[in-house]
Formats: sequence, structure tokens, C-alpha cells
Amino acid sequence: MYPTDLTVAAVVVRDGRYLLVEEHAMGSIVLNQPGGHIEAGETPEQAVIREVLEETGCTVSCGELIGVYLWIHPQTRQQFLRIMYVADYIDRDESLPLDASIVRVRWMSTADLHDRRRSMRTPVVLKAIHDFEAGRRQSDELLTGMLPLQHNVLAVLANADLV
Repeated sequence: MYPTDLTVAAVVVRDGRYLLVEEHAMGSIVLNQPGGHIEAGETPEQAVIREVLEETGCTVSCGELIGVYLWIHPQTRQQFLRIMYVADYIDRDESLPLDASIVRVRWMSTADLHDRRRSMRTPVVLKAIHDFEAGRRQSDELLTGMLPLQHNVLAVLANADLV
């Protein structure tokens, strides 16, 4: 059995379009929200800001918690636990080098995302956008008392939505 892969990601919207990355993963190029792993000593909010910058060159401020999502890979049974935040776009520095796995940065409409749903890294990508558009937000207190999250994965799992 694999350990649970704990990540954070951001829903960033600007002018009616969502910030996504095309990245190399699972042997192909997939669409995903910018995000990644929480580093030692980081809060989830700090990790979101850092990961968005590293993957897109965009500076954001971390906003409300949308939710916590669990996706289990159907073939490998690997568990992916994603903490999803709203992040407000500030600006972009196109001169910054992006993470090696990133192919390109995309701004996409909801219709574009539905057309490309088969190329999403996981179903969590579209689920989080639907939840964001529906106004779903979780209390910041959901994760209070669980820091550092890497040591409390079971408690975070207990609060996750299975996708």
C-alpha cells in the first residue's frame, strides 16, 4: 500500500478564466491546477503561494479554503489528498523559470475545461472548479489543530470528500 500523497492547490480566476498548467505526469501531458507538496515548516497557505509561483510565475494571495479532496488512482490505488484554496491573482513574472515538469501555463474558461476533461490529471481539477463556482467554502478551522499536516494525514483524510 502506498502512503497518502498530501498536496495543496489553488483555484485562480481572472477575467472569467482559470489558471491551469499543462504538465508531464503519469506518462503524458495533463491539465492541473498549480499546486504541489507542503514543505517542512510551511503552512498549507504558504505552500499554495510558493507552488503557484514555481509552476506559473504568478504571484497570488491565498484566500478561502474550498475543500479537502481524496482521489484514489483506479489502477494503482495510490491515494491523493488535495487541499484546495481560492487564490487571488496579483501579477505574473514571465521571466521566472518554471518547474521542470511544466509544459505551459494556460488561462481557460469553464467550457474549455469541460472540453478537455479527459486530459485532466485527476477528476479533482474539475470538481474543485465546480465547488468554487457553486460558492462552496470550508471554515479555516477545518484544519486547525492538525498542523503539521504531514503528521496528521489520517485526521485530514477524515474531513475529505471522495472524488
